[in-house]
Amino acid sequence: MNIRNIAIIAHVDHGKTTLVDQLLRCSGTFRDNEEVAERVMDSNDIERERGITILAKTTALNYKDYRINILDTPGHADFGGEVERIMHMVDGCLLLVDAFEGTMPQTRFVLKKALEAGVKPVVVVNKVDRPNADPQRVVDEVLELFIELGASEDLLDFKVVYASALKGTSSYYPNPEDQKPGMDPIFDTIIEEIPEPNVDEEGTFQFQPALLDYNDFVGRIGIGCIKRGTVHVNDMVTCLRLDGTSVNFRIQKLYGFLGLKRLEVNEANAGDIVAIAGLPDLNVGETVVTPGSKDALPLLRIDEPTLQMTFGTNTSPFAGKDGKLLTARKIEERLYKEIQRDVSLKFKRVPNSETWVVSGRGELHLSILIENMRREGFELQVSKPEVIIKEINGVQCEPYEDVQIDVPNDYLGTIMESMGSRDAELINMDTDDLNTRLQYVIPSRGLLGFMTNFLTLTKGYGIINHTYLEYRPLENKKVGERPIGVLVATESGQVTSYALQKLEDRGTMFVVPGDEVYEGMIVGENKYEMDLAVNVTTSKNLTNMRAAGSDHTVVLKAVRKMSLEACLDYINSDELVEITPSSYRLRKKILNTVDRKKYDAHQKDLNN
Repeated sequence: MNIRNIAIIAHVDHGKTTLVDQLLRCSGTFRDNEEVAERVMDSNDIERERGITILAKTTALNYKDYRINILDTPGHADFGGEVERIMHMVDGCLLLVDAFEGTMPQTRFVLKKALEAGVKPVVVVNKVDRPNADPQRVVDEVLELFIELGASEDLLDFKVVYASALKGTSSYYPNPEDQKPGMDPIFDTIIEEIPEPNVDEEGTFQFQPALLDYNDFVGRIGIGCIKRGTVHVNDMVTCLRLDGTSVNFRIQKLYGFLGLKRLEVNEANAGDIVAIAGLPDLNVGETVVTPGSKDALPLLRIDEPTLQMTFGTNTSPFAGKDGKLLTARKIEERLYKEIQRDVSLKFKRVPNSETWVVSGRGELHLSILIENMRREGFELQVSKPEVIIKEINGVQCEPYEDVQIDVPNDYLGTIMESMGSRDAELINMDTDDLNTRLQYVIPSRGLLGFMTNFLTLTKGYGIINHTYLEYRPLENKKVGERPIGVLVATESGQVTSYALQKLEDRGTMFVVPGDEVYEGMIVGENKYEMDLAVNVTTSKNLTNMRAAGSDHTVVLKAVRKMSLEACLDYINSDELVEITPSSYRLRKKILNTVDRKKYDAHQKDLNN
């Protein structure tokens, strides 16, 4: 059977996973009576809820006499490292671009990775049925992007297909009225334009895992493309390690892909995308070969973490009331399991403590790990995210990011002022009658705590995208702390409406009557810069005298509800987020009010 290996790449929310759905449906991969969910490749609950792809997914379908292996890649910058490694598994890609939004920051990032790897792109202009879609303008934008990224002459003559993945229609023409049900134009373009795998079917076996998976029965599973030869279950093979050593192991399991299924197979050939199990500590970028061969493939680049935070066992007075998995041993086992499949994640235990420094690619990367742990029944507490400072040629350097902001003109001044205060450098600005597109370069620290604030400043109408740029010398160390103070509980107990009514003028509350709080828990945001200790559990003294107006119902202002990302964005370096299966709580690291005031006074003296 003829093989085509392709990746689907695009900016966040341009329709990659929905398109894979339609390709699988239109190829007849599913039985007529098989029930299939929407965005079927997003198997994780969080992926479904947020509408994002977190981990790359492998699938395959049969069309005419061809087996088309498809890799659905993540679109978010935090998971960009997977896109880069996937390019070494495929010979072509479908570059998906929204017919209304056009090229976006992540479009540029993923296309750059494809061109660097010499992968041939086919452009699919998706969502042509959107109101105000302009497919022709989008194709011109894509051509400009190809030229800007230095694509060779032959790649500039790319083929374009127009589609609506949501409606399951496609066409070779930009007019939405030309759309026909089915995905045949895309299938046929893949077969005509994407080359066969550049492999050697006759040579000795050679394979390199570009992705990892893990299960409790066989341990680590390496997913990649067989570059040379044939392999069978129970074959003895050699793993050429990254450090130059080698180890022999037996192929325990060999998996192929078709539709949503991972199928056990006994044999696989050059050009096949397969998963191999048998070596418990197999790593991305190592080469698996026939015993006796020393022919290693070039190393794959693995993106280094740029952000870290401290995970710890829950030490609040409410510890153990909600979750089932509380101990340091359970948390460490869970972190170890995570790094088996996520090569961009690292952790190390802080000596003589029940805390770990966990490093990842960004706030979303780490918050999704926390959210998964919360849903599994863990209780833990986490610190404010911090960027990882590196020493390069004797100079302390920090990560910088490219940021693109689309904002209605009404909020332009506020956003520019806010970005300026975060050490952002304005690179470009395009304005029309309604909106402005701003392009900045900013230290990653400047984006910490900015996302939630950004939505508030733009009343939810702004769009922000950012991608990692490079490490640069560290300059201003003050960027990234929250400028406003908080309201901190002085007593443990139940929140009363009587207490909240008296404190409402102090700021914005995070708790409602009936909530349980403890001393040191953050219960609201102060109006001023300093923190304020407050008692939210005070109840009204009962007397036998009836006060005038006492029967009036107490009406309180709405409280601020905080998501996990909002909590991580919000806290300062002397604060923590307590995470349990049913709630997030903000708290001070030092819970006792008197001890905290002494510590704050001591820190102030040191700074002066």
